Amino acid sequence: MTTTATTAKDLFLTAMDRRFAPEVGQGDLSLALAGAELLDLLGARALTLDGDRVVPGAAAALGDVLLDEASAALVRQPPYEQVEDWLWRRGRDLAAAYRRALQADGGLSARRSGRLGLGAVRVEPVDSPARERAAARLEAAEPVLGALAAAIGIGIAADTEAGQAAVPAAAALEDEPVTTVLAAVMDAVMELEAVRRRRSIEEAAFANIWRAP
Repeated sequence: MTTTATTAKDLFLTAMDRRFAPEVGQGDLSLALAGAELLDLLGARALTLDGDRVVPGAAAALGDVLLDEASAALVRQPPYEQVEDWLWRRGRDLAAAYRRALQADGGLSARRSGRLGLGAVRVEPVDSPARERAAARLEAAEPVLGALAAAIGIGIAADTEAGQAAVPAAAALEDEPVTTVLAAVMDAVMELEAVRRRRSIEEAAFANIWRAP
């Protein structure tokens, strides 16, 4: 079970918290979670960045199952992996992995929407110190979590005091490895959206061919 607080788990909890995120795409969230794991591993000194290459440090238990899995998944042979490649490889179905882990820990509840409970199943964080810690980080405009959240459309209202503080706080980031990871997350999310739009256009064009007289 996962017990240690991590940026990745805080990001997932805020993504599931309807106070901040009505709906977040699972692909976008998975990419951002992979970036959050890199930042957690950077903070734990389990890796460094050489430009945009992820250079692993000595393997060590980090106290969190998913973070240990991330550490074990690092490419440990030169020329090492680029941050962007890590996001796409590690990010595959990563949101589902965090959902399973947090449900197993009792941090999430699943219930059906609708008046009679017959609608779609919706997963939400339970009231817990972990949920409130994650919310407090976002509301305080903590730069790293705030930037990851903003990349996938999670945020607090811009007209609130915390919302007005979010942009300058994120801009205050000066750590080059951190900004490298955050920039890669932004680029990956934008690339995914471009792929979605292209597929939508292609599907619409294909449908029009069949509708033509």
